[in-house]
Amino acid sequence: MADGGNGVIALLVLENEWIDQLYVEPAFTSRGIGARLIAVAKRRRPTLLKLWTFTSNTRAKQFYESHGFIAVGSTSGDNEEGVPDLLYQWSPSMTVP
Repeated sequence: MADGGNGVIALLVLENEWIDQLYVEPAFTSRGIGARLIAVAKRRRPTLLKLWTFTSNTRAKQFYESHGFIAVGSTSGDNEEGVPDLLYQWSPSMTVP
């Protein structure tokens, strides 16, 4: 968690190799907080990380790709929300094609 002085402003939840949640309060985006949380995740899971994000979430896709994640799968909406999503993975051995 990241505390902004008046409460939690960001949250990272890891479950095994999965980034289950990564959230930064909108007023605090683009300040490097998400990047620092990704760095924490990579230190704690140095061989593999996976996550899902919605296909429509362009900002999240750009963010994860800028941190070395590669889209390795997708669904047409096989999730609670019923919307298409992408499976991303990161490992130190992966390179962007």
